[in-house]
Amino acid sequence: MKVVTVIGARPQFVKAATFSRAVREHNKQSELTVEEVIVHTGQHFDANMSDVFFEEMDIPKPNYSLGIGGGNHGAMTGRQLEQIETVLLTEQPDWVLVYGDTNSTLAGALAAAKLHIPIAHVEAGLRSYNMRMPEEINRLLTDQISSILFCPTTTAVSNLQSEGFNTRDCDVVNVGDVMLDAAKHYTKSSKRPNIPEFSSFHLCTIHRAENTDDEVRLRSIIRALNTLSATTPVVCPLHPRTRKLIDKLNIEVNFTVIEPVSYFEMIWLLEHCSLVLTDSGGLQKEAYFFSKPCVTMRDQTEWVELIEAGVNTLVGADEQLIIESANRMLEKSVAVDSELYGSGIASKDILSTLIAKHTA
Repeated sequence: MKVVTVIGARPQFVKAATFSRAVREHNKQSELTVEEVIVHTGQHFDANMSDVFFEEMDIPKPNYSLGIGGGNHGAMTGRQLEQIETVLLTEQPDWVLVYGDTNSTLAGALAAAKLHIPIAHVEAGLRSYNMRMPEEINRLLTDQISSILFCPTTTAVSNLQSEGFNTRDCDVVNVGDVMLDAAKHYTKSSKRPNIPEFSSFHLCTIHRAENTDDEVRLRSIIRALNTLSATTPVVCPLHPRTRKLIDKLNIEVNFTVIEPVSYFEMIWLLEHCSLVLTDSGGLQKEAYFFSKPCVTMRDQTEWVELIEAGVNTLVGADEQLIIESANRMLEKSVAVDSELYGSGIASKDILSTLIAKHTA
């Protein structure tokens, strides 16, 4: 059985690494050999993705690196679609596996659908219901043309059922979250970043365009972080783009800003922080995986089960709400429940499902 995996951003490599490990373990003990061909579109150029990155994270290097990044969404997706189609015509896979909600996800799914190759979508069924987010468009369209929709949560399954997927010729399977697989595997490799010695600190990330491109929202968030940091240090690995915007707007920052960190360093920060403040999607879950309360500086989230469980709270960019919620969430005790995101074997279940469909 041959699987072509299409990925385009560093977080997707981390997710895909869990499946690659499952494939290697399977091939050691089974007569049915699974061949995985990895296609990296290059959507997010990342200088950190050197040979060391692949070696440290035990990730197979891509078989194809397309180098397609930058430009408008339509142009990028179109160029990716064209080159992925060429790869699929050459490889003739049994499955195309895509992750999440990037332009690379949609391009890989579209290329496969046009060639009548079955698509498996990992992280299917997630919804923010905000059509201004390109990620929402990508995940909606990818779900529509997928043969197997691998959901990370019961909420995702419910979303698909409400949209009528239970009456379609496709399989909806709740396998849990592959990022929990990754968190469990990589914890042993966590590495302390270059930060001052703090007895306690909050971890913060700010990168989403809805916050960084809106001066009012950005100033409000920074003021809140300044206030919180006066009591407990706030450590913020800051994306260069966000840092430039803050400098350009001459916004005063009174918390600890550090350079962007590796995945291993982020795990260390998650292990040792007292609270997470973020506008990231993935970090909301990872905070939970490491039993840390989270304050999400967005107006919506795809991970509504964390809100319902009381371990995460949505605050938008409201300065006072950020401060009040952070202080309140610090009192929360977060216990990881396998009912929410599975038990850390999502990738094995994904592989087993693909093999069962292939051999049926």
